[in-house]
Amino acid sequence: MAITYNRDKRSGKTYAYETTYIWDKEKRQSRSKRTLIGRLDEATGEIVPTDGRGRKRSPNYLPEEDAMPAAVPELQAEVLRLRRENHTLREQIKKLKSKQG
Repeated sequence: MAITYNRDKRSGKTYAYETTYIWDKEKRQSRSKRTLIGRLDEATGEIVPTDGRGRKRSPNYLPEEDAMPAAVPELQAEVLRLRRENHTLREQIKKLKSKQG
């Protein structure tokens, strides 16, 4: 991964992108995938995060990756409950099939 900069000719602003390079086996060429990080502040040289629509992120912004760990135990409990329910239903189906045939 690398950080690349691209200057917009119309607005004169410079944007920072995270670039990932991937090898395309079929075409035998390197391909790049870019993800917008933010706008480059000309005065300080820092990257100001944007949401891709020309807006600054709010101070309350929390990426999904950061919000996820709090929900993981609840989701694991739900998955366990659904697996138990699935097992119970499969057992009931087996009993019903054995009664029919």
